[in-house]
Amino acid sequence: MDALKKMKRPRFQWSTTHVILLSFLGAVLVGTLLLMLPISSSSRQFTPFVDALFTATTATCVTGLVVVPTATAWSFFGQLVILILIQVGGLGVITVFSGIAIFLNRRMGLSDRLLLQDAFNLNTLSGLGHFVRRVIRGTLTVEGIGAALYMVAFVPKYGLRGIWISLFNAVSAFCNAGMDVIGENSLCDYAADPWVNAITCALIVLGGLGYIVWWDVVRVLREEKSKRSPWSRLTLHSKIALSATVALLLGGGLLIYLFERSNPETLGGMSFWGGVQASLFQSVTARTAGFATVSQAALTNESSIVMMLLMFIGGSPVGTAGGVKTVTFAVLIATAVSAVRNRRSVTLFNRTISPESVQKAVGVVVSSFAILFLSTVALSAVCDAPLLDLLYETVSATATVGLSRDLTASLNTAGKLIIAATMYFGRVGPITMAIAFGLKKENQNLIQNPTEAISVG
Repeated sequence: MDALKKMKRPRFQWSTTHVILLSFLGAVLVGTLLLMLPISSSSRQFTPFVDALFTATTATCVTGLVVVPTATAWSFFGQLVILILIQVGGLGVITVFSGIAIFLNRRMGLSDRLLLQDAFNLNTLSGLGHFVRRVIRGTLTVEGIGAALYMVAFVPKYGLRGIWISLFNAVSAFCNAGMDVIGENSLCDYAADPWVNAITCALIVLGGLGYIVWWDVVRVLREEKSKRSPWSRLTLHSKIALSATVALLLGGGLLIYLFERSNPETLGGMSFWGGVQASLFQSVTARTAGFATVSQAALTNESSIVMMLLMFIGGSPVGTAGGVKTVTFAVLIATAVSAVRNRRSVTLFNRTISPESVQKAVGVVVSSFAILFLSTVALSAVCDAPLLDLLYETVSATATVGLSRDLTASLNTAGKLIIAATMYFGRVGPITMAIAFGLKKENQNLIQNPTEAISVG
């Protein structure tokens, strides 16, 4: 009997990864129940479960794909629920609860710190309480400034409703959610408005850069004068994130302008500067923001491919953006360059990237591509639509972007459930999913398997 007892499997233990997964799922389910209520609907009727589930998922996962117009289908209460879900999803459920605990002067235990470490994908447990305070304070400050600046444009046009529009848009833009309460055509009416474009782009980029880059830039600016340039004093992470962000935004904007300048349905009727502004906005919003100032369905095939690449890459780590992240993409490119040049190590900005970081970058990209592939095949099986529209939809869902070639609203029930699941998997991360379902890292030991060379390429 004793031997049988010893052979019994150990009881299941909740890991920090399981808690993160369930916290997002819990937020989605609570949001679904609230959005189903008649008080949440503008028609004061019960909302079908699938539509409420889809909306709660897209808000919590800060994606922005919608099956019903946010501005007209939901009451003020429903829009408020969506806004709260966006804010909670952008910051992370764990961060919000940790912030509340800190506000109530509750001490953070080791389990709380481990949760935050995994939620933010950080490498240290020290200073996490201070980090959470700075994140929440910084987020609310930037969103507040953004809302005040939006009011200059929206209050004169919409009156008191413009205050609510400004607040909603500021939170949605910073959290890279892409949902708005202006109308049914996103920001297309403001395609040539430099004020609204500039504020929206600034909020999207600030949210997508990541908090680590924020504090690093602030640290450099506060330092006493040094013979070294500010750029050289930044950390490697910040250098990669900033350089990749600028390259992708400018490169993407240039390509979109070249492909769309003769398209009468997008930039063809705009002035030169209007076309440049709209092209740059598309490049910025593809960082997983989801707002649109031109019809995505009217984009040329070339621009659509560029947009899908930008969406898949997304923003930077430890921020509100989705995608595989700029730093991940940069490490992957550097790895390929090192392989072509037959170098043993991967380097960026004269620094060697650790093998663990390279392995994680490869794992994230391959896992995300697998989710994209499976969701595209599944969506193709249940929806009769052009392949480009289907692929655009699944890339947008996987990278939690929110842009669509007018396909989302016409999805059937099976299609809605597939896209909702894709948004959830894309938000919590493929690596997190693998760990949660038991694909844990193997214990390192002194005995290793034999090494044998194979042919690659």
